[in-house]
Amino acid sequence: MKHKNCIHHLPRWTEALGTPLAFAWNLLVAYVAYWLCRLVYWAENASAFEGLWSHNTLSDLLAGAWRFDSSAIAYTNLPYALLMLLPLHWKERPAWQRAARWVYLVVNGLAVCINLADAAYFPYTGRRTTASVFSEFQNEGNLFSIFATELLRHWYLAVAAVLIIFMMKSAYSFGLFSREFCKNMTEFSAKPLGVSGKSVKTFGQKSRGFLYYLLQVLCLTAYVPFCIASMRGGLSHAVRPITISNANQYVSRPKEAAFVLNTPFSLLRTWGKKTFVTPTYFGSEEELQRVFTPVHGARRPDAAAPRPNIVVLIVESFGREYIGALNETLEDGHYRGYTPFVDELCDSSATFRWSFCNGRKSIDGMPSILSSIPMFVEPFFLTPASMNEVGGLADALGRKGYETAFFHGAENGSMGFQAFARKTGFQHYFGRTEYNADARFGGDSDFDGMWAIWDEPFLQFYARKMTEMKEPFMTAVFTASSHHPFQVPEAYRDTFPEENLVIHKCIRYTDHALRRFFQTARRQPWFRNTLFVLTSDHTNLSDHAFYQTDIGSFCSPILFYDPSHTLFLPGRREGIAQQIDIMPTLLGLLRYDEPYVAFGCDLMQTPPDSTWAVNYDNGIYQYARGGLLLQFDGTTHQTRAVYELTDSLLRHNLLGQRPEQPAMERQLKAIIQQYMSRMNTDRLTVREQTATAK
Repeated sequence: MKHKNCIHHLPRWTEALGTPLAFAWNLLVAYVAYWLCRLVYWAENASAFEGLWSHNTLSDLLAGAWRFDSSAIAYTNLPYALLMLLPLHWKERPAWQRAARWVYLVVNGLAVCINLADAAYFPYTGRRTTASVFSEFQNEGNLFSIFATELLRHWYLAVAAVLIIFMMKSAYSFGLFSREFCKNMTEFSAKPLGVSGKSVKTFGQKSRGFLYYLLQVLCLTAYVPFCIASMRGGLSHAVRPITISNANQYVSRPKEAAFVLNTPFSLLRTWGKKTFVTPTYFGSEEELQRVFTPVHGARRPDAAAPRPNIVVLIVESFGREYIGALNETLEDGHYRGYTPFVDELCDSSATFRWSFCNGRKSIDGMPSILSSIPMFVEPFFLTPASMNEVGGLADALGRKGYETAFFHGAENGSMGFQAFARKTGFQHYFGRTEYNADARFGGDSDFDGMWAIWDEPFLQFYARKMTEMKEPFMTAVFTASSHHPFQVPEAYRDTFPEENLVIHKCIRYTDHALRRFFQTARRQPWFRNTLFVLTSDHTNLSDHAFYQTDIGSFCSPILFYDPSHTLFLPGRREGIAQQIDIMPTLLGLLRYDEPYVAFGCDLMQTPPDSTWAVNYDNGIYQYARGGLLLQFDGTTHQTRAVYELTDSLLRHNLLGQRPEQPAMERQLKAIIQQYMSRMNTDRLTVREQTATAK
């Protein structure tokens, strides 16, 4: 009788290799599964990876994928390797093999599910998910409903996961080259898992002996260096254990790093790892300070300094792409966008030719906007450095007698916003709990069912609560409605129907909510003495090629609106603005007279050609200044590309061709070293009242 995987009339020594060879075959099947997941990941996000196959060689993509998949497979299959390679004859028994197959399918099936689930999350982060995701959502009580909604929305990914896991189960081999073992395994595999058959004679009873154990030990010995090399990414002394940033050596653009990576590797490599490593680009503190310092020096006290109220509106996912007034060149000048009210507001505000966010997640927005701390490597307040002493707008203005409050319509504690607000000096916090307690409003009938109170009623609550505060006050609100799962209130389903992207109707609804907010605010006694700032936490879904590039995906609006027109004149300004500029710009307008730490600059006092922006994308630091964009690899410490900012699709790499490149590299290195050093030594505030003027 012939059996599956059986080869007859082979020498006895080949039978001793049955289990090790089956192990090798099953690992190969795991590699295939990872590649199938990668192709699904690419197909799900094809617009973000446009040009992937033309920008990069297939050999580079294959080499990168092999390296990162090998690491993930070696780590996750370590228990399975021990079950299959330990030189013990018991492993030939069906019960042992049954356990080994369960371990293999559970571990690799979970890896498949993680990879495919991350395909749906990529549009919101632009990168593979890291271990910080567990901290990011630890305070959320609605995760089950989020997962259920996404499962229904991306049902085809669930089908793909089932098919890939079924492929692994069908291709799984119990043993190769062993006649008796194949017979036993064929009989065993015909029974349902978990049902014990009568005792069968194992292969080991016939061929156990010196040759058997010698070959088993040799196989285990051969696998150990392969396993170590796979985990580390190589055996050379020059090779450190690879990290997610190493993916950039295999692709041309930072966003494409997500293709060669896999999510299990990203999670494993970032779990419990030190986030910030201080480089030594500059040998002395004096030299570093000359190039860049985030310490803004004290001004001379000015009794005539203005004391307007400060209102900061952080609008969820409100990317610059959606605002017609900031996109005059799109669609040959015929682009209208989705924000008719914000278009009107732009006419009365100071805006900038280029404006960027400093991160890609909501939890990146608060530190950037309210404390002038950009996101490098991982979101700031998901790292140990969040335990440092941290200042910000609320702390600075609270010292000057301002009443301060933060508003967010989600469950109190959601996203860690309440903790960060308290840490940075906000005296009050108003969330869903406080909204529900206010009898003037609709309570939980205004809850969107997933995240927070709908924007329109919550912004009305925001306007009314500010009227109850003592002037001058400083407040910030973080909206929520233009967010997954991209719904609008039932009353507006016909008013704001589906458009090109699912988010567009939400953007229109939030724009309407902002119009209603300003209508109410204009009737309040504090309105004319208030300086407003409007920006977004990050960008989101896009249907224009420019906003899908490495730098385009960081384009956020930044508007300064002064109803009194006494602090500055409205209009479009040349230069570059970024979220971390908001705090120093506001403090500059108020002629703040104490030193403070802020990584951005005062946009109203800095010449346009000296303004700049920085962000971090999959191991690459992007630095824009003077009409150029420089991409710097934080692992190799080398510049990878230089582009004109007007090269909207980043098609022409000018590396080594622009005389500004060395100066830009030096400035960026100083920013990075200052950031890392201050994170690791708890120097994010100025403890003394004297400081070197910037």
